[in-house]
Formats: sequence, C-alpha cells, structure tokens
Amino acid sequence: MLRVAGRSSGEWRSTPVNLLTVDGQTYLVAPRGTTQWVKNIRVAGGGELRVGRRVTPFTVHELPDAEKPPVIRAYLRRWAWEVGRFFEGVTASSPDSELLRLAPGFPPFRVTASR
Repeated sequence: MLRVAGRSSGEWRSTPVNLLTVDGQTYLVAPRGTTQWVKNIRVAGGGELRVGRRVTPFTVHELPDAEKPPVIRAYLRRWAWEVGRFFEGVTASSPDSELLRLAPGFPPFRVTASR
C-alpha cells in the first residue's frame, strides 16, 4: 500500500500499487498515468510503503522520458495481466520507439528508502 501526503490537505492518502524491481532498484510505475497519487508524490517527494505491519518511508526520483523504456518494459512483463489495458496496445515486446511515444503519459519513480 502506498501512502502519500495530499498536496493541498496534507492528509495521508492510500492506494494499492505494484512495486517493480529492476537491476536491484525499486520503482513505482503509474499505469493509469498522472493520477492523484502521482501529483501528490511529485509535491511530497516521497511517502510510505506499507506491507502488513511493516512501514518503510521513502523518497522518489521521477525518471526522464529517455530512461523510461526499460522500466516500462519490465513493468509490462511483470504486471501486464493486470494493467496492460492501460498501455494503449503497447506490450513488453514493443520496440523502444513505441515505449518512448507513450513515456510522457506513464511516470515511473525510482524509490529510495529513507532513514
């Protein structure tokens, strides 16, 4: 469960997410595009991830479009059965040019645990 402070209210908002690990890095990908949690995390710069009773505070770094294709491809390999319909017909086997075309609409964030 992702928890992020609201950008206006400051109240914590929760949403279920699918974490992705690529080359030892953890990512959050927004399969539905620029949703409210994306807007909130851009302002807050991080939040909390809850798994059961374990809570991990984190910060994020949003990837520029040029760095998105390998992360989006890995996300589609792992989660296409659940979120593939949101990617406008693009699949994990689509060429980089197609992933780059969609990149502006699908923000991935590199997650770093806070202390």
